[in-house]
Amino acid sequence: MKRLFVGNLPSDATEASVTALFSEFGKVHSIELVTDLFSGRCKGFGYVGMEGHEARAAIAKLSGILFGGKPLRVSFEVSTGKKGRRR
Repeated sequence: MKRLFVGNLPSDATEASVTALFSEFGKVHSIELVTDLFSGRCKGFGYVGMEGHEARAAIAKLSGILFGGKPLRVSFEVSTGKKGRRR
């Protein structure tokens, strides 16, 4: 399974709306929208888990399309390799 970074989401985006958008390309295994602690609204980005070939199709078709009036940024998640605290 691949994890996609989805950026530039509108603040009124919900897990249901993002799932509906990505499910056109295959089964969405997981979704995690980063939300504001106090308001509960989307902070503008999140992560979607899909199979590899479905994820590549979603990136190709959804990158740059308007969603809630903003162009989406969709790519594979890039890990920094840093975990834990600094020394």
